[in-house]
Amino acid sequence: MAVGARTAFIEPGRPRENGTCESFDSKLRDDFLNGEIFSSLAMARIVIEGWRGHYNTRRPHASLGYRPPAPAAVPWPKAPPQPGSKATSTVAAKPTMH
Repeated sequence: MAVGARTAFIEPGRPRENGTCESFDSKLRDDFLNGEIFSSLAMARIVIEGWRGHYNTRRPHASLGYRPPAPAAVPWPKAPPQPGSKATSTVAAKPTMH
């Protein structure tokens, strides 16, 4: 690869080698999946997306000083309108799940 990034091998049965992923999986299972029953894949997608939004934008994370990782989509600063053109706003992309 051009930047020198490589895939790290995690030995099967050794979850402590990837604590971040294991911590998230535990939260997803304990806080969400153990309390839901899905009647369809479409319903699961909708409900999981709602939980993902809550997890990333409202739920406090201890490792971040009890702040959410992506508090809200912040509008990109607007450039001053140019003479003779309409001003437009751009919104930051949706945060990804951590």
